[in-house]
Amino acid sequence: MTYLDHAATTPLRPEARDAWLAAVEVVGNASSIHRGGQDARRLLEESREQVADVLGCDPVEVVFTSGGTESINLALKGLWEARDGGRDALVLPDGEHHATMDAAGWLRQARGAELRHVGLDPFGAIPVDRFRDALTGAALATAMIANNEVGTVNDAAGLAAAAADAGVPLHLDAVAALGHVPLSFAGLRGSAGKGVGLSALSVSAHKVGGPVGVGALVVARTARIQPLHHGGAQQRGLRPGTQDVPGAAAFAAALAATEAERVTETARLAQLRDRLVAGVLSLPGTHLLGDPVRRLPGNAHVLFEGAAGETLLFLLDQAGVQASTGSACQAGVPEPSHVVLALGRDETAARSVLRFTLGRTSTGADVDELLRVLPDALARARAAASVRS
Repeated sequence: MTYLDHAATTPLRPEARDAWLAAVEVVGNASSIHRGGQDARRLLEESREQVADVLGCDPVEVVFTSGGTESINLALKGLWEARDGGRDALVLPDGEHHATMDAAGWLRQARGAELRHVGLDPFGAIPVDRFRDALTGAALATAMIANNEVGTVNDAAGLAAAAADAGVPLHLDAVAALGHVPLSFAGLRGSAGKGVGLSALSVSAHKVGGPVGVGALVVARTARIQPLHHGGAQQRGLRPGTQDVPGAAAFAAALAATEAERVTETARLAQLRDRLVAGVLSLPGTHLLGDPVRRLPGNAHVLFEGAAGETLLFLLDQAGVQASTGSACQAGVPEPSHVVLALGRDETAARSVLRFTLGRTSTGADVDELLRVLPDALARARAAASVRS
């Protein structure tokens, strides 16, 4: 099997597995005051400190969650409920992850939020000037540090500065960026005032070799945010309930190991990606989407003219290569990629893309295998599309 879908989830790191197995032997609820409970509490807080060290924030600002989707929902809905009265606009760039889009849609339907959309440039980047213009009088803003589909890396510092200048709380989605670009919550926040500027940042463990079902939301000490759930005072009252100590320990171990090798791994993956892209683009009717330079090191998002993405995905899977269409599939109905549409491409193009993403276990042999089987799969996918038309 050739696995080229690391952006969806990447294999569990041995460091995370070992940390989880060790932590699960610690018997005790981290909220209990007896010795077993305090042992669990100690391990939990040490894990929180490790995560905070990588993310450039204070440990108390790390709120462990079940993953990126919960973190995003807590950020958007929590910041919205605590907003200044009279402000009802949420600044929402096009091309955001569905967790963000759906949470924003719920706020519009259930809370009357006005969604102010910010168009992307042709490479999928959020223009800081357009973002800044949309912030006037807004209640809240959100943006991705890196696009999860086309891999374009945004000017997070510029977006955070614009939000701070406008006096608007900002959430940054760092799920796709984690482990690939340097992150510093304090650095991005800068001298933003209380309750404005960068207020929350979401991450997920399984993107860096941690377990599925674990994530975190960094919440600034001065942020005004309401919890989604109630039932305890854990984690500053923002995420009540018994805390997952083994999950936190595994996430911390995976994140620390990923950060230790990030610089060298980024260079290695970029070289592999460039070789993959060169090979794929040697085939006729293929186009790289996203920024050719400011992109995630392991991301290659390609438009294949005349081929349906889901057909090509199926044929590659049969040949032993696993990738992604890069499009949302809701209720079993394939949809055109909203990100590709946001680039100004038509619906046909938005149904004709594949995303190949590399990770820690990727090798040159994986790239070679893709390039070996792709020409036949592409020819067959185009033939099938021709018959249907």
